[in-house]
Amino acid sequence: MTGTGVVIPEESPILAIRDMVVYPGVVVPIAIGREKSLRLCREAMEGDQLLTVVTQKDMDQEEVSGADLYAVGTLVKLHHLLQLPDDTIKIMVQGMERVRIGEYVQEDPYLKARISAWPDPSDESPEARALMAALNQQLLRYGEMVQGFPEELSTIALNLEDPVKFAYLIGFNLPLKLTERQAILEADGALEKLRTLSRIMSQEIQIQELGQKLQTDVQSSLGKTQKDFFLREQIKAIQKELGEGDEREAEVSELRAKLADAAPPPEALKEAERELGRLERLPPGSAEHSVIRTYLDWIVDLPWNRSTPDNLDIPRAQEILDEDHYDLTKIKQRILEYLAVYKLKHDRLGETSLKGPILCLVGPPGVGKTSLGQSIARALGRKFVRMSLGGMRDESEVRGHRRTYIGAMPGRILQAIKRSGSNNPVFMLDEIDKLGADFMRGDPASALLEVLDPAQNQDFRDHYLDLPFDLSKVLFIATANVLDPILPALRDRMEILQLAGYTHSEKREIARRYLIPKQIEEHGLHAGEFSLADDALDMLIAEYTREAGVRNLEREIASLCRKAATQIASGARDALFITAQNLRELLGKPRHYPETAEMLDRPGISTGLAWTETGGDILFIEVTRLPGKGRLKITGQLGEVMKESAQAALSYLASRADELGLDEAHFCEYDYHLHVPAGAIPKDGPSAGIAITAAIASLVSGRLCRPSIAMTGEITLRGKVLPVGGIKEKVLAARRAGLNTVILPRRNEADLEDIPDEILRTMQILLVDGVDEALTHALTPEVAKAEAPSPAEP
Repeated sequence: MTGTGVVIPEESPILAIRDMVVYPGVVVPIAIGREKSLRLCREAMEGDQLLTVVTQKDMDQEEVSGADLYAVGTLVKLHHLLQLPDDTIKIMVQGMERVRIGEYVQEDPYLKARISAWPDPSDESPEARALMAALNQQLLRYGEMVQGFPEELSTIALNLEDPVKFAYLIGFNLPLKLTERQAILEADGALEKLRTLSRIMSQEIQIQELGQKLQTDVQSSLGKTQKDFFLREQIKAIQKELGEGDEREAEVSELRAKLADAAPPPEALKEAERELGRLERLPPGSAEHSVIRTYLDWIVDLPWNRSTPDNLDIPRAQEILDEDHYDLTKIKQRILEYLAVYKLKHDRLGETSLKGPILCLVGPPGVGKTSLGQSIARALGRKFVRMSLGGMRDESEVRGHRRTYIGAMPGRILQAIKRSGSNNPVFMLDEIDKLGADFMRGDPASALLEVLDPAQNQDFRDHYLDLPFDLSKVLFIATANVLDPILPALRDRMEILQLAGYTHSEKREIARRYLIPKQIEEHGLHAGEFSLADDALDMLIAEYTREAGVRNLEREIASLCRKAATQIASGARDALFITAQNLRELLGKPRHYPETAEMLDRPGISTGLAWTETGGDILFIEVTRLPGKGRLKITGQLGEVMKESAQAALSYLASRADELGLDEAHFCEYDYHLHVPAGAIPKDGPSAGIAITAAIASLVSGRLCRPSIAMTGEITLRGKVLPVGGIKEKVLAARRAGLNTVILPRRNEADLEDIPDEILRTMQILLVDGVDEALTHALTPEVAKAEAPSPAEP
């Protein structure tokens, strides 16, 4: 039995509560909802009505054991039990005695443990009375600062003489934390309880005083923004007093640590520190806070000093380039030269970086320009990023938006650099000839001038960051189909590398080495389930794909693989072996025919060569005549240059009719109609002059143009043949069309070095200086019988 007159049992049911601490002498209601607690209370109500209330350490924990409860609780007497409609109950308990919790002897159906009394002896010492007096003053001071504080609590506390009851009364009625309430319960002796309570009261009074001070400081100009700031400062002060972490300080500290790791140059570091200072002073809810935070995130995430080490093993780089791409000798040689120079300067001069060249790969579609960039990155051991410029019309896509705009972001250059994670990636600028321009949005091609200038890009400034970023270590590779649309100033900053189309044998090798294995894998086939005979592959190249690259060839191979997959999946056969005999059954009729000989079946038709964005191509020029006065009519969507070439050809032949063996009367008594088939396709260029001349001369003389000859070159009124461009593409186009002779201007002789030896061995190249010489080669010596020219009428 204790001083309360209650016999303390050796074992007692344990009621775990979440959000309060019950003190001896206090009557308090408790809501009960857990199944175990409901059963415990009902059995206690039917028994001696005694149980022990213990506070759990984690309020959010639903199921608790003895380890989840404090070791000190309160023995209470259950006075009343009220059943509520939601299957919960509310009980009224009176704290009787403080007890220690010993060994738990039962977990189901509810907790039960051994307990021992731990009474609170009273203390009548002068020190205890002094502490009570001081606490009464603190309580009055606290009541003056807190609105809604019950005044009767101070009166009751002032009239209490027992220090233990005094401590329990104040501890129960003040808004304290559970840990502080439990500390008061566990304090040993009246003096220790009063000291613990005094320390807690002092801390609460300091928090209230700090809040009042902050409120006084900002009271004069307390608008909405100032009010938000004041409230956050209050939270900050409270967190500081309670020893809790400050989220804003943690955010700034995290950014400072990332900034130290990024190690930006001095100018960028100074700007970042200035913005960090502004961020510290701004409340997190302000609009500018997120703008500054995003800006700092970009600064710390950019790879200012993070580089990928270059692999300077030149033989290995040669193997990788040869493994990924067939032919392209000049391109591979240029990359190896870059590596060799870098290796020498690194080994002999100790340089760790070399300004990257700005390469521009120009060629028709499907020749491997884009994939070549990936191979270069693999050979150098660098990261690879690609940016498509096709259709780009906004300058800010390159340089970004200024931070004054809503939703501003850096340009795509820095975005790609950030994604790569290094400041020296291989950066592919795809389709640079497809850049657009917009009067309202600027010219992105002009914005690229700074990016692609080795003398300027070491201090490239994006509008968003407005800080210099070194792009000189980036290996930029641009791709284009044609050079003409590229801004001349931009073209001047790049090293142009021309890629022509592939020959028949090169296409065969590319198909065997790369395309067929790739499509077999992509269609889920095994190597033995699909095969393509050599004659079938040759037929596929010659009759189903007439292009400079290999993109359509890959599509046709993919079509054959799909047919093989369909037959194998349906169980019709185990494998598909394609020969020249069954190729047409699978793909249908051929799409291209060697029709040159049939086209040149009468005078007035010649075969010219043209350069297009998709590579070289042949074009037929047709001329006919009808009674008239020597006028020239031109059709077939010809541009101004070709129209002028036709006028020059007619004038030249009319002026030199006698020397060329032509009847002068024809140029006075007939009108001429020149037409280039495929009239829906626009055509222009300076290389058709010699072919037009041959067609008109053929019509007037009645001599056929040789069906195996194609020609290219511009003419003058003096009969000179001028050089033209795109020789390799044009010769390859003649070869694909089945022609074996090409007439070229003599001044294009140096361009023959670019043509593969296998083509030169199988074709005859005729170099001419003048129109007379070209006509000698192009026209047959005898007059065609059916198309002999009629004598001129007097």
